[in-house]
Amino acid sequence: MSDYLISVRPDETPCTLALVAKQARVSPMTVSRVFRNFPCVSTETRERVLAVAKTLGYRPDPQVMRLMQLVRRNRTRKISSRLAVIRAGGLQDDVVILGRDVAKSHVMYNYVALGDIRRRALQHGYDVDEFEMGAGTGMTPQRLREILDARGIRGILVSVQSMTGELSQCSSSHFDYTGLAAATFGYGLNAPRLHRASTNMTQGILETAALLELRGYQRIGLAISSWVDTRADHTYSGAWLHYQQTVPLRRRIPLQLFPDNNMNEGEQIFCRWIRKYNPDLIISFDRLVPHWLRETLQLRIPDDIGIVVHDWTSGATAVDNSVNHSFSFAGIDHRRSHVAAAAVDLVATQLQHNEHGIPEVPRQILIPPTFVDGSSIRGPFRRA
Repeated sequence: MSDYLISVRPDETPCTLALVAKQARVSPMTVSRVFRNFPCVSTETRERVLAVAKTLGYRPDPQVMRLMQLVRRNRTRKISSRLAVIRAGGLQDDVVILGRDVAKSHVMYNYVALGDIRRRALQHGYDVDEFEMGAGTGMTPQRLREILDARGIRGILVSVQSMTGELSQCSSSHFDYTGLAAATFGYGLNAPRLHRASTNMTQGILETAALLELRGYQRIGLAISSWVDTRADHTYSGAWLHYQQTVPLRRRIPLQLFPDNNMNEGEQIFCRWIRKYNPDLIISFDRLVPHWLRETLQLRIPDDIGIVVHDWTSGATAVDNSVNHSFSFAGIDHRRSHVAAAAVDLVATQLQHNEHGIPEVPRQILIPPTFVDGSSIRGPFRRA
C-alpha cells in the first residue's frame, strides 16, 4: 500500500504510510483504512494512528488518493453502483405536485426531477432507483430498508414534501439510516438533520426586489402560503422583513401569508390586502392569483399591476381573455437541476469517504436562484 506519500516537512525524508504503520504498530492496510474512515477500525487504534501521523507530519497525497479511489470504485461497482431517491412525507391533499395533478387549483410543489438527479449521479458512476414510501404506497420503512440492503444501495436522497417532516416515514424514529450516506432537498425533513441542498431564497427575494426597483416598481408586495414559507425554513418571510426595513415607510407593504393551503379559500383575504395597500407589483403564485387580479379586482397585468412568480417554471404562462392573448410570467427560478446535482454530490462525497448514518454536523449547500424576465412586468430596466 502506498496511498499516501507526502510530508509537511519538505526538508526531511518524506513520511510514508509504511512509516506511520511501523510507528503505530499496525499494518499499512490498517493505516489506509483509518484515513479512509472505515468503520471496522477500533476507536483506540484509530486515535493511535492519527496521533502518530500528526507527530510525523504525515498527510495524504490527493492525486494518489484520487487514483486509488478510481481503482476501488471499479472493483466495487457491482455491489454499490446505485443510489436511491425516496419520495415520502405524507403529502397533504391540498398540495399539488407539479406534473402529477394539475387539475386542482391549490398550492403547487415543484419537486426535484428524477432526470436531473440521474444525470449527476451518472457522472459519479451511479444509476438511480426511485421509491415512494408512505400512506397509500404499500412501502413501509422496514420493507424499503430490506430492499436497499438486498440491492447493495448505500446512498439515498430523501425528497419530502410535507411541512411536518418530523412526522414523516423518513424520520429517524421510523427509518434506519445506519450504514447509509444520505442527503435531502430543501427543508421538508425536519428530523433527522441530514446534509441538504436547497435554493437560497433569502438571496432570491432580496435580489429580485432590487431588480424590480430598477424597473421602477416602488410598492412591492409578497403573497404566499404559510406552507411555502414554513417549508422554506421561513427564508421568504425573513428576507421580506429585512427588505421592508430598507425602504421608506410609505413604500412598505406587509407580507401576506395565506393561512390555508387550499388557495380557493384565500380570494377574499388577498383582495382585501390588495385594496388596502395598493401594491404596484406582487410576488406570488401563477395560479388563481392572476385570475383574481384580472376578474375580481379588474386590474390589468402589467399595466395596472405587475406579477412575479415566486417559484418559476418553464410552463409559467397565462391567457388574458380581455385582450385575447397569452403572456409569460416573470419569476424566480429555483434552479432545481443544480439543487439536484448538489445533493448527489453530497451523497457521493460521503460514499467516497465512508461516511454514513445521521451526521453530527450536517452540511448545507445553497444554490443561488436566478430571475427570469417575462411580460407580466414592465420594462426595460431604468439606469441605476
